[in-house]
Amino acid sequence: MSGAVTACATCRRRSALVAALSPRIERYGRDRERLAALLALPDDELLGSLGLGTGAATLPGLGPSPASDEDDAIAVCRHDPAFPAALVDVPWAPAALHLGGDPERVLAFLAGPCAALIGTRRPTEYGLEVARELASSLAGAGVCVVSGLAMGIDATVHGAALDAGGPTVAVLAGGVDVPYPATRRGTHRRLLAHGGVVAELPRGSAPRRWGFVARNRIVAGLAAVTVVVEARERSGTLITAGYARDLGREVAAVPGPVTSSRSDGTNGLIRDGAHLVRDARDVLDLLYGVGGGALRSRAATSLPPELDRLLALVRAGSDAPGRLVERGVPLDEALIGLTELELRGCVRRTLSGRYLAVGG
Repeated sequence: MSGAVTACATCRRRSALVAALSPRIERYGRDRERLAALLALPDDELLGSLGLGTGAATLPGLGPSPASDEDDAIAVCRHDPAFPAALVDVPWAPAALHLGGDPERVLAFLAGPCAALIGTRRPTEYGLEVARELASSLAGAGVCVVSGLAMGIDATVHGAALDAGGPTVAVLAGGVDVPYPATRRGTHRRLLAHGGVVAELPRGSAPRRWGFVARNRIVAGLAAVTVVVEARERSGTLITAGYARDLGREVAAVPGPVTSSRSDGTNGLIRDGAHLVRDARDVLDLLYGVGGGALRSRAATSLPPELDRLLALVRAGSDAPGRLVERGVPLDEALIGLTELELRGCVRRTLSGRYLAVGG
């Protein structure tokens, strides 16, 4: 993979600084508000808050220049127009996001509508069934499913979105090349090949406890809607919902049996004002307005024959107007058809002008 997407030297240096400070940041553990405030500090203030003198050169392993490894160059920073718009105004957003998978594909997915689907690491069959249905339907409607690749609900939604041929991106607590838990290596490989992976820390960074809370703030920041599928009353999943509320984003939850402790957290969120989610249409309504859910669902599943043929050609590799012309499609028909497919959420245009099939 080439370093075509390269964060600026300042933001790459910040990423390296946070990685070098990781053992000291560990003391913040699961304190959501303090951790977010700490990671929003400028470099010198960050060092001071952690009991270090100003000047990053005092840290072992962190020289005066940013990392030069080619793989570390595959990142996007807040100074780049391609940086996810959902994070631009977030005060505690990372300076740079390292990208795993095709960079253009990852950024294209994150440029579209995103919904976070999260939940317990020990779900019930009910929770798994709902998670699969939500992820499959949302991805099929062109919505990027964002989660954290954790065991249980997170890994399930990534797998279901990939099975549906739709967009999905995982946010990791360590480097993009360090799947955690290790049992999710298979899903991680699929994400690199067909979806995307992002991380705040440089490649090779091992996850620490604070990194999971920090990851949750990125998940919430990327998503317009955060949906908790199944969670206990004190679940770490609720940290992500808290970050989403801090940002004024929509928070929703799937109701569960009142007799199940694994639904205490989700039922509590609904009691406290979160939107109740019955199916993907409820999430789509939150993204596109009331009634938009039904329209998007129909758009992704019911195409006119000419658009269905065009979509099949895109899936077969004719991913640009010129290539469609080579397959016998008139240029004006190709341009109009691709635009219609994009509006319906069936294809997504990459930064290079290629089209990717993402649903339908």
